[in-house]
Amino acid sequence: MRRIIFLLTAAMLTLLPLTAQTHYEGSIAVGGKAGMSLSRVNFNPTVQQTMSPGFTAGVMFRYVEEKNFGLIAELNMTQRGWKEAFDKSEYKYSHQFTYLELPVMTHIYFGSNRVKGFFNLGPELNVMLGHGIKSNFEYQEAEIMEYFINDPRHIEQMAMEVENRLDYGICAGAGMEVNLNARHSLLLEGRFYYGLTDIFPNHKTDVFSGSNSMSITITLGYFYRLK
Repeated sequence: MRRIIFLLTAAMLTLLPLTAQTHYEGSIAVGGKAGMSLSRVNFNPTVQQTMSPGFTAGVMFRYVEEKNFGLIAELNMTQRGWKEAFDKSEYKYSHQFTYLELPVMTHIYFGSNRVKGFFNLGPELNVMLGHGIKSNFEYQEAEIMEYFINDPRHIEQMAMEVENRLDYGICAGAGMEVNLNARHSLLLEGRFYYGLTDIFPNHKTDVFSGSNSMSITITLGYFYRLK
């Protein structure tokens, strides 16, 4: 079902700009962006956690053929993961994944020639480049530690091996762009990503039936208009 939703959304968003009929002088722009991410993993059954901070940065390509509509493709490096939440304890544990991500989005904009608002929406493909764990205790031995024996919570995820390094999902963002002149512009965007692939094993005999990523990013970007 997730794949069907993904494919239908991708098809609709790719065709959306073609519905505009008004003639418009097209433009092509390239640029870069950087910012921060806040993420978590949607475990099923639930794991006690808080949002995990990270970074995101990348390059952007924008093609606008019709007024108010265009397409944006990006190649970014982004950190996602989760951070365990402990009640009345000094224990710390976080697991962070570094992804190379490729979103392809419909770009809808509005406003004046100087200041524009915009929405971006489309599918995203991710490849995990690596991952790492930060902890101030021996998480591999959590099952024999007094704190976890007395706390009825899932601990299996702390030492679980990653199964899927390829992830795909849907992203949506909104922001503002300021044209400095005919060639240069700055933009600020907030974006939400929802992954459709489980990171960890999800077979009937496994602990978790779901473990997909969810993240929010805030970025500052720059575009240079080529055409």
